[in-house]
Amino acid sequence: MAESKKPATSKKGAREPYRRRVIALLKSGVAPPGRSARDAFEGWRRLEQLYAGAKIEPLITSVSPKELERLVADATDRDRDYRPPAFAAYVAIEPPLGVPPEELAAELSKWDEVELAYAEGGPVVPPVVTPADDPRQVNQGYEDAAPSGIDAEYAWGFPGGDGQGIGFVDMEQGWTLNHEDLAGAGVTLISGDNHNYWGHGTGVLGEVVAVDNTRGCVGIAPSASARVISEWRTAASFNRSDAIIAAAAAMSFGDVLLLESQTNYGGYSLMPCEAEPAVFDAIRLATALGVVVVEAAANGGNDLDAYADGGAQVLNRASSSFKDSGAIMVGAGSSASPHTRLSFSNYGSRVDCYGWGQNVDTTGNGTLYDTSLTTYTTAFNGTSSASPIVTGAALAVQGIASHSAGIGFRFSPRQLRELLSDPATGTASASPSSDLIGVMPDLRQIVDNGLGITEDIYIRDFVGDTGDPHSGPVSASPDIILRPSEVADPQLEYGQGSGTENVSTLGFEAESGQDNFIYVRVLNRGGAAASDVEATIYWSPVATLVTPNLWTLVGTVTIPNVPAGDVLTVSDGLTWPSGEIPATGHYCFVGLIGTGADPAPGPADFLNWNNFTAFIRNNNNVTWRNFNVVDNAPPSTPVRGVPKGFIPLPFLAPGAPDEARRMGLDVLARLPHGSRAMLEAPLYLVEALGRDVPEYEVKGKVARIPIRAHGPQRLGEALFPARSAAELRLLVQIPPKLRAHAYQVVVRQTFEREEVGRVTWVLAPKRRGDRKRAR
Repeated sequence: MAESKKPATSKKGAREPYRRRVIALLKSGVAPPGRSARDAFEGWRRLEQLYAGAKIEPLITSVSPKELERLVADATDRDRDYRPPAFAAYVAIEPPLGVPPEELAAELSKWDEVELAYAEGGPVVPPVVTPADDPRQVNQGYEDAAPSGIDAEYAWGFPGGDGQGIGFVDMEQGWTLNHEDLAGAGVTLISGDNHNYWGHGTGVLGEVVAVDNTRGCVGIAPSASARVISEWRTAASFNRSDAIIAAAAAMSFGDVLLLESQTNYGGYSLMPCEAEPAVFDAIRLATALGVVVVEAAANGGNDLDAYADGGAQVLNRASSSFKDSGAIMVGAGSSASPHTRLSFSNYGSRVDCYGWGQNVDTTGNGTLYDTSLTTYTTAFNGTSSASPIVTGAALAVQGIASHSAGIGFRFSPRQLRELLSDPATGTASASPSSDLIGVMPDLRQIVDNGLGITEDIYIRDFVGDTGDPHSGPVSASPDIILRPSEVADPQLEYGQGSGTENVSTLGFEAESGQDNFIYVRVLNRGGAAASDVEATIYWSPVATLVTPNLWTLVGTVTIPNVPAGDVLTVSDGLTWPSGEIPATGHYCFVGLIGTGADPAPGPADFLNWNNFTAFIRNNNNVTWRNFNVVDNAPPSTPVRGVPKGFIPLPFLAPGAPDEARRMGLDVLARLPHGSRAMLEAPLYLVEALGRDVPEYEVKGKVARIPIRAHGPQRLGEALFPARSAAELRLLVQIPPKLRAHAYQVVVRQTFEREEVGRVTWVLAPKRRGDRKRAR
């Protein structure tokens, strides 16, 4: 475990003062791929001539260029809204002695090669206000029930409500990690120099993870897995952006990163650290990677809506210039209820939540250079004390969600921010319209009403699905219904009492050249009606594993009211415009449903493989429909490469969205005696599947594997590359005299012997008057 330490000092007992740098972003083309910004910076000699002794280096150094490329690629895959900056084009320049960084930044801003240049804020006292020396209070009121606090005690009554299993990282400048009430938490230093303001960092950690023992305080999330990272990357090098990216690289999806930092930037004092463009870019990378970032709004008393960076109101949500880092920004309110905004707290539409900004009881002295192992305070304050309260709430909610059988996954940064900042489940400030610091999360309300405990909408994975975690089929939903024409009364046709509630063959084949219509059925097994349920539908090529890279958005339809009591409720038709339908044929569909209180997952949430596999069986707000009804007679027009009398059933067998993984393929056929079936697959895949594959026929680069007409058949396992999509085809022949009945064949994909996806075909006789049916 990294121990708290005092800084290295000079012979006079003090560090050399830090010299603020200039952060510059070079224009596109100045830093070609594969070359660092420093090497490609053609103006370097000119800069050296103008400012002899200036030092230039890449801004991001704690992760390698290759690792940074990987992080950016992962973030882009996870978050479709993420537009990565050219991190390699960021440089940090230390001016020579006597040259103000503002002067050098102004000079660089004139150069054609430079997109952006500014003087960094540099090290600033953490966002705490110098406290009065009050006697220590035993009661941690911020953990009490609302409206006083966030009701952490209520969350502790649920598995995971103490943050168990969730990673937490505090970024600032220093801590006393072996304090008597923190040593048992096993807090370790990821990287950087444990530099100064140790009493401040100790106070932050105490609010979140102080150990539940016989002394001192109890943190809001005492079982969270806590680490720290320093903005001081070495004893002489300060770099927020580098620290944030290094932290994100060491964290997992859904972990919580707290930024206990503020900056002086652009002529403004004590601003949120994301005001600096490079820091914003680092935070945005972290949230795109799925790391939940909690950021102190800072103590400048500034109206963030009025703040302008070069004329752009980047912190004003109502402005067209607004830039959303994805962080949860936290302001400071009074400890007494009704909570009023404290005068030092920044405020505005960008601020999501608030916490106590005064009178906080915690470890350490809460301010500067205290390194005592037994110090406590009752007066920790500022947005510094407010942000850990919201961080603790985030860890509690994330822990409950991951431990809940009805949820079983971690929320994304966007989802968690919506939950914590929802006025319906939070405590409003005394005057919300003028305070402008958001709400203080109320964990009781979030658990009871925000996590779907009182309303629980779901969409079925298969007929018989009750919304519980299951081991049944994962891609046979009866509740996404495609029609080539509109239905006059969808509720009458497909809803409760229609007689079609448990029919899975209601859909049709998509018809190109015209609009098609999709109807979604949902149920609510909770105790209260759900309002404004949104159902978002994506289409995909037919595939055993429908990963997000295969999804294409059809659209979203709102169901105004879904009654409690498992009443099957049907949406109006969602139009699939003719111009967006690639061709007539079969498609898979993915349905995501949610309300404000029971939010739907987003596509980015499925890019984490652990989340993906948990969503498949444990999350009832998502379903797949890979259920195709096809004619059991061969096509009248011969299909190239298909033997006479066989029905071709093409599909994809994809890899996982994050990395290469070993997965298996099985076929489950229920065909009549005398039928024949073969699986066509790329030869490389068949060879990789191994010894379970029966003897097969080779046709060029394709192998044909004989398939048993009845019963399960395991074909083995192979390494499927990440985001791959092997093209396969099932060939089925049914004797003509047996085509009066319907039969079924399934191809499923497994991971660690558990099904993660399947395609089901029902081969049925074409009835007179039938249109083309599918799925």
